[in-house]
Amino acid sequence: MLYKNTSIEVVVGIIHNSNNEVFIAKRQKNQFMAGYWELPGGKVEPGEDHLSAIKRELFEETGITVKDCKLVQKIQHIYPEKTINLSVYSVDDYLSEPLGSEGQEITWSSADKFKNFKLLPTMWRIIHKFSLPKFYWITPDNHQSDIVINECKKQLTNGVKFIQLRSKTHLDHTYIKKINRLCKKNQAKLILNTPNKTFNEPCDGWHLTSLELMSLKERPVIEEKLIGASTHNIDEALHAENISADYISLSSIEKTLTHPDSIPLGWEDASGIIEKCNLPVFLLGGMKKNLVEKALSIGAQGVAGIRDI
Repeated sequence: MLYKNTSIEVVVGIIHNSNNEVFIAKRQKNQFMAGYWELPGGKVEPGEDHLSAIKRELFEETGITVKDCKLVQKIQHIYPEKTINLSVYSVDDYLSEPLGSEGQEITWSSADKFKNFKLLPTMWRIIHKFSLPKFYWITPDNHQSDIVINECKKQLTNGVKFIQLRSKTHLDHTYIKKINRLCKKNQAKLILNTPNKTFNEPCDGWHLTSLELMSLKERPVIEEKLIGASTHNIDEALHAENISADYISLSSIEKTLTHPDSIPLGWEDASGIIEKCNLPVFLLGGMKKNLVEKALSIGAQGVAGIRDI
């Protein structure tokens, strides 16, 4: 007998405390996916708007009164039994201390300790989203030398928390491990963008070229690791969403020294793509750190670059 996969609208809230920890709860024995940890929230009732639903659900589940919140992410996850359309809200202001009002087990956790919990599949995508920075640095091409190692040290000292190790040629495993150790020492993430990826290299995730992206039909790695992708148009951006990438870079926004003859997307077209894509988007091409606020104003996650980040 065939069962129809039903679609359900669900809202969840990210609640932080003063230690920058996140409130999570364990699903109870009588619930779907019992024993998994999740953000508090629940189903949107018929005729109810999403904003009313998140306020109601958080009050019922945790006892807090939401004063201010905003939609930060939309995720669709398909289980065999049902399709979940998940709207994720950042709870920016609330009254009372959250509790397990329905008898559920609760705790506060920092992002680096989430790996110790049995999380719902959608949780890692949410964690990746709110752990992404507003800017990240891409390494220059002169690899296997002290130049890049020293520049990595400089960037990390200056507070960069996200580095894309990019190379058009194969990199020695020992070299990758050396940069990965530097990043770990500075609580930064290393994303690898090299040819012939095995998805077993020592790093926090991988960045796909647009060709690699379009050749894939599904996400190539487990949810705990990050997957990003280079995109240049709406089709590539939507395909990245379809394979459950965690973020994309969109280029080129402005003219660059490396591609002076190419026609850039421009800010208006970039804004249109961001509006249609439910992934965090980093703008690339002619970007500088002082353009972060402009990027945020059109809905981007932030900016990325080699020279001026």
